[in-house]
Amino acid sequence: MGLLASVIDNPKADTSTIKTKTITRIAEGSSYDIVFNDAQGDRYYINRGLERGLNLDSLNTKILNKKVTLHLAKVLGGFVTSEHISQMTIENDIIYTEFN
Repeated sequence: MGLLASVIDNPKADTSTIKTKTITRIAEGSSYDIVFNDAQGDRYYINRGLERGLNLDSLNTKILNKKVTLHLAKVLGGFVTSEHISQMTIENDIIYTEFN
């Protein structure tokens, strides 16, 4: 996870891949990352989310077993969608964003 995060610079909403997922598991990853699993077993993460003021208990209450919208950063010249979450929303509530 950390390697791709190092190449993601200034993600933009209009160049992100948008996916709607049901989050079934939330855990602490390496380097203060927060890792999210969906119902299909796919994994996504917020880079250093615990250092950015996010809290696992609060996230479990807000989004566990609910549908969220993820904006996933693209890497390698925009040809590959990463697992890096640039923005997460539930309904109209922004849970996390890197967008300016």
